[in-house]
Amino acid sequence: MEFNEDFLQEMGLSAMPADKKQEFLKYVQEELEVRIGDRISRGLTDAQLKEFDSLLGTPEAAKWLEKNRPDYREIVNRCIAEMKEAIVKNRAALLK
Repeated sequence: MEFNEDFLQEMGLSAMPADKKQEFLKYVQEELEVRIGDRISRGLTDAQLKEFDSLLGTPEAAKWLEKNRPDYREIVNRCIAEMKEAIVKNRAALLK
C-alpha cells in the first residue's frame, strides 16, 4: 500500500496542512510496520523470528511468510483496516 496524497484524500485528510502531510504519512507507514510485525511475530519461536529477521528485505522473506505464517496477508489487511478506521475516527483532530 502506498501512503501518499491519494491515501490522504481517501481518509478525508486532503485539507491537512501541507507541512504536516509528509510527517503524518511517515508516521502511518512506521506505525503499520510495527503493528504488522508485532502481530506476525506472535506465535513464532525465537528461532523463527531470527530466521525471518535475516531474510527481511529479500524476495525469500515473502516465501518464508507463506510457509510459516500463511495468514500474514490477512494480518496485513486487518492492520491496515484498523489504522484507516482510527484515522477516520480522529479525522477532525488530525486536521487541526
